[in-house]
Amino acid sequence: MDISMPYNGTLTAEQFLFYEMRIVSKQYLEQKTIEEIIAYIKRDNLFQYPTERMVIRIARACHKRLVALDNEKLVYEVANAPVEVAKQINLYAMMRYNRLVREFMEGLIGEKYRQQDFSYTKKDINVFFSHLQEQNDDVAAWSEQTIGKLKQVLTKCLIETEMLDSVKDTTLNPIFISSELETGIRENNDLTALAAFNCFR
Repeated sequence: MDISMPYNGTLTAEQFLFYEMRIVSKQYLEQKTIEEIIAYIKRDNLFQYPTERMVIRIARACHKRLVALDNEKLVYEVANAPVEVAKQINLYAMMRYNRLVREFMEGLIGEKYRQQDFSYTKKDINVFFSHLQEQNDDVAAWSEQTIGKLKQVLTKCLIETEMLDSVKDTTLNPIFISSELETGIRENNDLTALAAFNCFR
């Protein structure tokens, strides 16, 4: 992860996108260009979105995540693995593509797992964003509305990957990393990411 990467708030629109990632990854594995993938999705209205503009934006976001994975086997797993495995890999793809997700998962969730501290409250995520706002002018310029939405999206990522049971839940589940994801992270020599999935071996 390139620390010079800017923070961006696109997550408010892009979110977890598991269903969409499944579709795009299957096409990606067939070596189709992003333009061909977009045409394919639009033709059969596969995303079921109200506007073409939204289809194009989300298909591009999914494609960028797959490119960021930089690992053909992991892309294959996003397309074909059981849901819980593919969802973990999707979250890792988000970490590779989005600095905010990376720092949230490693700096907050990974540290919680490292310390065996399974509490997760609004205060934790509020403190995470306060620190970011102090350290980064771009984040400091985000509106309260944007930050509120980002908090929702990040929490939803935890629910999607079964680290959290619901929005109201205040206890992290001590999950097990899938062997496919652990292998992929090690192949990418991206070992700091392991903590986000409660893996310290």
